[in-house]
Amino acid sequence: MSQVKGDTDYGLVGSAYSLTRSTDPRIAALVHDALGDARTVVNVGAGAGSYEPLDRHVLPVEPSAAMRAQRPAHLAPAIDGVAEDLPFDDDSVDAAMAMVTVHQWPDVVAGLREMRRVARGPVVVLTFDGDELSRLWLRDYAPELRGAEAARYPAIGIITGALGPGTRVRTVPIPVDCVDGFTEAYYARPESFLDPAVRRAQSAWTFLEPGAEERAVDRLAADLASGAWDERYGHLRTQPEFHGAARLIVSP
Repeated sequence: MSQVKGDTDYGLVGSAYSLTRSTDPRIAALVHDALGDARTVVNVGAGAGSYEPLDRHVLPVEPSAAMRAQRPAHLAPAIDGVAEDLPFDDDSVDAAMAMVTVHQWPDVVAGLREMRRVARGPVVVLTFDGDELSRLWLRDYAPELRGAEAARYPAIGIITGALGPGTRVRTVPIPVDCVDGFTEAYYARPESFLDPAVRRAQSAWTFLEPGAEERAVDRLAADLASGAWDERYGHLRTQPEFHGAARLIVSP
């Protein structure tokens, strides 16, 4: 979740991440399984360390000082570096991972090729498919948000093309009580979007025109108060998981 020349200033919004963006253990299990038996792992755009496995030697790379400062003490300090120029030799680590960060890289293809260069084994990318973001009901309240998000995420085909033959894509099921606070995590908990801290940890809100965020929140608050949201989407409150835009991409 890094930024250097990307479109989000994590010096301003990064402080919210440690409050609402925690590693969800069920998503982590998918990521760690995809890493196979790798013992050394480069985490590119490592941010505060979400999804880093604790039972392996992780080399985090993160260009944002604000995000590096939020890394907890039990994780390795992050190297100040960028995806497009990783400070490692060819085939020097067992695997590489990038968790919800590729949309922030100035040159996503160069960054992915760097990951493929340094990793002997799997390259694992957690991202979102911009073409599938409209699956979430939030589009009804903040249609501009969907547009802003879709324009930022690189096409899945660009990612798979950069990583090469054999790359696989799978939909990541989002659990109803997901603890990683990206937008789809709250598919069953609409009241969460009324909390400014939740929205601050979702960088897309910062791309809306002035007043758009307030209008969306006001509409949602009114529909929650009147019961209109529950009439349309109340079934989601007990739906155990949501299949939306989250994707796990694995290059062997």
